Amino acid sequence: MAADLDETLEFQPRFDAQGLITAVVTDIGDGTLLMVAQMTAEALRLTLATGQAHFWSRSRQALWRKGEKSGEFLSVQEILTDCDQDVLQLKVEPHGRGAACHTGRRTCFYRRVKDGRLEFTGATPLFDPAKIYKR
Repeated sequence: MAADLDETLEFQPRFDAQGLITAVVTDIGDGTLLMVAQMTAEALRLTLATGQAHFWSRSRQALWRKGEKSGEFLSVQEILTDCDQDVLQLKVEPHGRGAACHTGRRTCFYRRVKDGRLEFTGATPLFDPAKIYKR
């Protein structure tokens, strides 16, 4: 019963039909929302075992450790789950230049919606993604 999940001390992450759970990633230092990603059971297991954030790439259909190409690792300091255990919050300490986004920016949330359009917030890239990812 879902209500039982609200008060249990047993960790029972609820993955969706594709075997994924949403992970909201925030900086443990200042609470900045860095990124939102998906995790499989294996990504969660590796994250818990190593203390390094691992995710599932839906576009590449592959498991990946954050920072394996860019050097922008995320050390997981704390994991929280919501009331029905279908979303995780990873509180992390960023390493490298401090960029969590593949665009080289600190956060993936570098544009705002204004008047139905997007505008940049002024966040500049901390590294050149073309050099890192060879695109």
